[in-house]
Amino acid sequence: MKIAVDAMGGDNAPEAVVCGAVRAAQNYHEEIILVGQEDKIRAVLKAHNAENTPGITILHAPDLVDMHDDPATVLRAKPQSSMAVALNLVKKGEADAIVSAGSTGALLSGATLFCKRIKGVRRGAVAPVMPCKGGQVLLIDAGANTECTPEYLLQFGVMGSLYMQKIKGIANPRVGLVNNGSEDSKGDPLRKEAYALLKAAGEAGHINFVGNVEGRDVPLGACDVAVCDGFAGNVMLKTIEGVAKFMAGAIKDVFTANLGTKLAYLACKKGMDDFRSLFDQDAVGGAPFIGISRPVIKAHGSSNDTAFMNAIRQAIEYKKSGMIEAIEQNVQHMTAE
Repeated sequence: MKIAVDAMGGDNAPEAVVCGAVRAAQNYHEEIILVGQEDKIRAVLKAHNAENTPGITILHAPDLVDMHDDPATVLRAKPQSSMAVALNLVKKGEADAIVSAGSTGALLSGATLFCKRIKGVRRGAVAPVMPCKGGQVLLIDAGANTECTPEYLLQFGVMGSLYMQKIKGIANPRVGLVNNGSEDSKGDPLRKEAYALLKAAGEAGHINFVGNVEGRDVPLGACDVAVCDGFAGNVMLKTIEGVAKFMAGAIKDVFTANLGTKLAYLACKKGMDDFRSLFDQDAVGGAPFIGISRPVIKAHGSSNDTAFMNAIRQAIEYKKSGMIEAIEQNVQHMTAE
């Protein structure tokens, strides 16, 4: 398997990207193509004594996508950027998947342009997995589509359910529609129409629809797949991340207040370490663009080498899972009638 990695994307590129790719090549034994400015990539490899790492190859791309570039047009304007060249490798079948920490909008536009959506899928969606009480929940969409139709939300629900089956091994994932109340009468016209479509899909046996879920109930394990438009999903994602950081800081302040609390911390250090690991973004790696006909993994912009290693692992798992084939086989269940 060959994984194309955008070596110039992200806040810590190319250092973190290259180091993460080296670790991935060593751990997962798949071929990794580092796409970007060759001199900079080689300099990082040399600095870490990794110039001869088995499985690592370099493809020179002189340009790069800046976070200030227009996401909708940048890949056409910069065809020699690392992101565009990496996507083109996947398009031509010279790579099986792509990982990038570059602009989310540019990556989604490029994935749609180069790799195409699965036939019948209206929009690709970015779908991160978050910790919740009792396990994990998939948030779909988390920012790719700020304006949605009811049919988009139906498709997100079906595709999200397939993801949790194929990738996470949940036999019958519970699909919930994020809304401002749990009653079926709640919500704006988008949510009400989407509710009807998801309910019908549930009654037909295509998904396990559990109805509306409020934002506060998503982290409490109310569903395995939380369906929402990209605007609401991104706000929810960032809010949960912010609250987690606030809570971690507040707990640290409690335990470092005086000698007594420091001693108390030592007594429950294992539990605190486990708590922190729940919100470890580096261990997750990134989020897939579900609905695209090739595996596309978006790593967090601030990813370090551990996060990049795990994002590459995600790309490998996604390719092997049969997820894309499962969507193709179920796309007839995703159309509003």
